[in-house]
Amino acid sequence: MWHILWEFRVAPERRAEFERVYSAAGEWAALFAKSQEFRGTTLLRDPQVAGRYVTEDVWKSAEAFERLKEEFAAEYKRLDELCEALTEYEMKIGGFQEVGGEER
Repeated sequence: MWHILWEFRVAPERRAEFERVYSAAGEWAALFAKSQEFRGTTLLRDPQVAGRYVTEDVWKSAEAFERLKEEFAAEYKRLDELCEALTEYEMKIGGFQEVGGEER
């Protein structure tokens, strides 16, 4: 499995919308679900630092994610641009290969 982690900082007035869009039932997950190789997304909120979030997107492989981005490039770009207004800070922590995990 391939795990992609992102860190975000979100202003108080944007948190509800951010949580809706980035949750497992949100718009990013809906876009990613167009790939049969998408395994799910998790939105994590830091209880110690207000407005700090991490997302984890799980894919069958790194290539699966790249295929989704190519196939749905316009939709991906539109959603990415729309979501820029929701965050004060965004950083890709990285892509990680699961060790010893079984395919989901």
